[in-house]
Amino acid sequence: MPGGQNCCTMCPSAVHTRAMFPLSPKSDLAEVLLVDDDLVSREVTATLLTMTGYNVHAADSGQQAVRMISDGSCKPGVILMDAQMPGLSGLELINQLRAACKAAIIAISASEPPREVADAADGFLMKPFSVDSLHKLIEGHKPKREPATIDPNDPVVNMEVLSQFRKMMPETAVRQIYKAVVVDLGKRIDALTSAIAKGDTAEVRRIGHAIKGGCGMAGAVQAAHLGAMLEAAPLEPKDNQLDNSEALLHDLRDAARGLERMLDAELPA
Repeated sequence: MPGGQNCCTMCPSAVHTRAMFPLSPKSDLAEVLLVDDDLVSREVTATLLTMTGYNVHAADSGQQAVRMISDGSCKPGVILMDAQMPGLSGLELINQLRAACKAAIIAISASEPPREVADAADGFLMKPFSVDSLHKLIEGHKPKREPATIDPNDPVVNMEVLSQFRKMMPETAVRQIYKAVVVDLGKRIDALTSAIAKGDTAEVRRIGHAIKGGCGMAGAVQAAHLGAMLEAAPLEPKDNQLDNSEALLHDLRDAARGLERMLDAELPA
């Protein structure tokens, strides 16, 4: 195909886990996992998606798709799966994909899929399909981000606590305290990311408790508030996922960046 030298190697056994062209994916587009045993269909569809701006991962079998999600190498928002493949396929594949992630599942096929597959999937596209119809269907099923969890009225830092620190110690020591908070928060965020991916609610609650306590003592209001919300995560979340966890993690990163900005503004090095 034209420009094939920039595509993934055209080998039937290859499993492609990168974009087809070195284009920067658009942050507002869903991450897509394409599952198709036909090499040409896989290459063409992945190329169309990549050139449209999607971050595309591709697997040549249902087994590989499930493995990619399970090992964390792919976290799709939307899965495009061929409805009729050898091996793990059809309804059984849909069930395993749903157990592994919350992605919307769109079946694609050159012929009408079995009724149970069409009913179980979130959408269907008949091959050949246009780029426009593909884009509309994917974006129509893109998971929406949970609402923000940071209270807009919460300051990044309680200024009374900051003022008390300044009365007790020199500016350099105050800066060291908040610098330590930022560094520790970064480590906690990494640990949270791992715990959420594993569905380890007990660990998420433990980390949330630590964030609430440490950031609360330092007057880091937003981070402490988010830590308290993480500590309150349900012990038995639905579908083995932590309710609102991605939004909490996103806002915790924002809170950490807010602390860094505060350091530069209030306590420059």
